[in-house]
Amino acid sequence: MKSAVEVSIVIPVYNEEESLANLFRELWPVAENLGRTFEIIFINDGSRDSSLGMLYDFYKLHKEVRVIDLGANFGQHMAIMAGFDNVRGEKIITLDADLQNPPDEIPNILKEMDKGHDVVGTYRVGRQDPVFRKVASKCINKLTNRIAKLTIKDYGCMLRGYDRRIIEIINQSMETTTFIPALAQKFAVSPIEIPVAHREREFGQSKYSVFQLIRLNFDLMTSFSLVPLQIVTMAGMVFSMLSFSFLLYMFVRRMLLGIGTWQTLIEQIFEASGFMLSGITLLSVGILGEYVGRIYRSVSKRPRYSIRKIFEYGAEEDE
Repeated sequence: MKSAVEVSIVIPVYNEEESLANLFRELWPVAENLGRTFEIIFINDGSRDSSLGMLYDFYKLHKEVRVIDLGANFGQHMAIMAGFDNVRGEKIITLDADLQNPPDEIPNILKEMDKGHDVVGTYRVGRQDPVFRKVASKCINKLTNRIAKLTIKDYGCMLRGYDRRIIEIINQSMETTTFIPALAQKFAVSPIEIPVAHREREFGQSKYSVFQLIRLNFDLMTSFSLVPLQIVTMAGMVFSMLSFSFLLYMFVRRMLLGIGTWQTLIEQIFEASGFMLSGITLLSVGILGEYVGRIYRSVSKRPRYSIRKIFEYGAEEDE
């Protein structure tokens, strides 16, 4: 049995060679000064640069460091899930490797967890991102909260704290697409959100393009609600009624006022409704496909990630 610790810090890493040295330099003093037993788990998510080598060197210097090397790039949330499946701590902190959220915010999260909060979410203040990205993020956050019936201010901030009970529930869920902050919020008994500092990204570039962010949030919405399907159904009903009302109007106008010909009437109806109904049909097929795709991934029962190797102090291969 591996000995338990009080705090586990879980950090997914994907092509972060430029920021890792600074991350080590900032993170280690914070962890040492927590006054608690701790471990730091880095998950190498199929990095193609020298990230794994740097993580290995850091692990060799500190017995509290563990490195999980995944067999491919499975994405940020699946990498974190690999960390969750291997944590030993009673309180778990997630942190990005890009240093946009400073590690010295970790004690503030633990302070709230000590008060009894089982999930401590965070939202970025003074956010150092392009204006378009900030505006789009706010709009998507509001839309997602409304659809998924959640109250999360900032879905994009991964600096968060979770009680072990929450992590165990998330591990048991076995969902093929797991958006961790939202899932934790669903299971939390006493959640809270606190502000954290945010820096401009100094090294490298974001691993999420605008398209990937939209895709991620759309996946989030379909994971937690049937509202998108219900909206499409209601839209179909509304436009069907509008089309029928327009047809009735044109028919009455033709019969009572003698305006236009039957051929003109039919052409106007098709012109008014054709493009609109085509768009709704394509949207409906796309949303339905999302739900069918989720079912397909669930029944296929493929593993969410694969681990190539775990580097940890005391492991047989490192003795």
